[in-house]
Amino acid sequence: MQARLDERSEQDLAVLRNEGHSDSDAIRLALHEAAELRRRKSALRLEAEAAAADPDDLAEARRVRAELDAIAAAWDDVE
Repeated sequence: MQARLDERSEQDLAVLRNEGHSDSDAIRLALHEAAELRRRKSALRLEAEAAAADPDDLAEARRVRAELDAIAAAWDDVE
């Protein structure tokens, strides 16, 4: 595999090299970390979409929001 690195990528690779990684290890680590981050973001997005589509979750969110609005209004009255 070959890649042309831009300046930022060279700097990022230098960070990994300074941690003692070879170029190959650094690239594998970077790919693994990037993929893991994308997996987590995707899972979080799916969870948020499921919650947004769940009537019980939406009702609970509305209830909590109303309670917090009431608390905020009480604080406004104190000032």
